[in-house]
Amino acid sequence: MNFEADKIFLIGSVLLIISLFTSKTSARFGIPTLIFFLLVGILAGSEGIGKIAFDDAHLAQVLGIVALNFILFSGGLDTRVESIKPIIWRGVSLSTLGVLITATTVGVFIHLVSDFTLLEGLLLGSIVSATDASAVFSIIRSRNIGLKGFIRPTLELESGSNDPMAYILTISLTTLVAQEGDINMSSILLMFISQMGLGALMGYLLGRIMVWVINHISLDTEGLYPVLMMAFIFFCFSFTAVIGGNGFLAVYIAALVLGNSSFIHKKSLIRFYDGQAWLMQIIMFLTLGLLVFPSRIMPIAGIGLLVSLVLIFVARPLAVFISLSFFKIRTREKLFISWVGLRGAVPIVFATFPMMAHLNKANVIFHLVFFISTTSVLIQGTTLPLVAKWLKLIVPAKIKRLSALDMELSDTLKSELVEILIPAFTSVIGKSIVELNFPPSAFIVLLNRGNQYLQPSGSTVIMEGDKLMVMAKQKESLSEVYLTLDLPFDPDRHEEEPHIPTIY
Repeated sequence: MNFEADKIFLIGSVLLIISLFTSKTSARFGIPTLIFFLLVGILAGSEGIGKIAFDDAHLAQVLGIVALNFILFSGGLDTRVESIKPIIWRGVSLSTLGVLITATTVGVFIHLVSDFTLLEGLLLGSIVSATDASAVFSIIRSRNIGLKGFIRPTLELESGSNDPMAYILTISLTTLVAQEGDINMSSILLMFISQMGLGALMGYLLGRIMVWVINHISLDTEGLYPVLMMAFIFFCFSFTAVIGGNGFLAVYIAALVLGNSSFIHKKSLIRFYDGQAWLMQIIMFLTLGLLVFPSRIMPIAGIGLLVSLVLIFVARPLAVFISLSFFKIRTREKLFISWVGLRGAVPIVFATFPMMAHLNKANVIFHLVFFISTTSVLIQGTTLPLVAKWLKLIVPAKIKRLSALDMELSDTLKSELVEILIPAFTSVIGKSIVELNFPPSAFIVLLNRGNQYLQPSGSTVIMEGDKLMVMAKQKESLSEVYLTLDLPFDPDRHEEEPHIPTIY
C-alpha cells in the first residue's frame, strides 16, 4: 500500500512538472496553457506512452466538480462589481438565453446529420453550450491583449456565470434521455427556476456570512484562514445543492460578494485561491486527458469536426447576436464576442454525467465533446489576437501597458500621502481596520505606535495615539478618510502643508 501511494505521488508530480515545463511553449502559439496539460494526460493514459490505466468516470466527475468550485470561486473573488455593473444584463443574457440558443442549434444540427435522436442531440448541445473562462483568459493574458470598451468584463461575466445554465440543461436532458422523454416539461421549468433562484439567494446570504465570520472569528494562526474559506466553499456548494439550488451559481455569487467586501488578509487570500484555481485546473485537465481513449476519437473525428464548425461559425454567433440584440453594441464587438466562445474543460466534465447515467451513446458523447472542445480552442484560441486586431478592438500599446499593471501596484500609486494622529475622542478606537470600511480609493500604508512602525492588516485594532500613514488617489478622497476615522477635515490646512501634514 505504501508503495502504491509513493507510486501515485511520483507519477502525479512528474506529470505536473512535465505539464508546467511544456506549457511555456503555449505563449508562442497563443494556445491555452491548459491544452498542454490535457495532451500530457492523454500521452500518460492507457493508450499513450505512460500506459496509465484510468477509466473511472465517477472519480473524474468528482475531481471536475471540486475543480470547478475553486475556479468559479477564484473568478468571482477577483471580479469587481464596478467593472461588471454597466454590462450585467448583457452577461446575464449571454449566460442564459445565449446558452439555450447554442444548445438548441447544435442539438438540432447533430440530430439531422447523425443517428442521434433529438433528445440526444440536445444533450450534446447542452454539454458544449458553455464557454470556458480559463481558456479565454489564459490566451488574453499570455498574449497581452488589451480590449476596448466593456468587451473584457462582458466575457468575464459570461464565462463565470454560464456554467450553471449549461449544468441545469445537461442534468435535465440526461434525465430525459435516460427516461426516454417520459418527464413533465413543467417540472424541468420549475427545477430551473428553483435552481437559479435558490443558487443566487444562498450565494448572496452565505457570502455575507463569510465576510462576517472571517472578520470576527480571530483565528490564532493566519494560515488557518484559507482553510476556513475552503470549508465555506464546499459548504456553500453542497448545502445549496441539497436544498435544491445550483451550487455552482451559489459559489460564484458568494465569491463575488466576498471579493467586493472588506475582510482581513484579503490580498493574501486572493493570491492563494488564484494559485489553487490553477492547480485544480491542471489536475482537472490531466485527469480528463487520462480518461480519453484516442482510438475512440478517430471514428467520430469527421462528425466532430462538422459539429465544431457549426458551433463556431453558426451556433455561437447566432446566440451572441440574438442575446445582445437588446443592447446597443457595435457589430464588430458582437463578432469578437462570438469568436471568443471557447470551449474547454467544463464541457468535458459535464460529458461525464451521461457516462454516470449509463446512456447508450455516453462514450460517443464524451469523446465528441472532447474533440469539439479541443478543436474550438485550437481554431479560435490561436487566432484570437488576429481577430481582435482585424476588428480594431485592441487598445493602443501605451494604454495597454497601463491597464496591464497589477492591481496591487496600481493601488500603491497614490497622489496624496498624509499622516493622521488618532486622538482620544474618536469613535474608531478599539475597532479593527476591516471594521472601518475604509474608502477603496485610500489605504493605510504604515502605523506608528509607540515609536514603532507596524505594517497593519485588516485585523489590526486602532488605539489612541496611533499615527496612520494614509495614501489616497486624490485630495478629494481625504475627506472620506477623515469621515471614516470620525475626525474633522480641514482642506485649507492640507493645502498649506501638502506633503505629510499631521492632524491633531
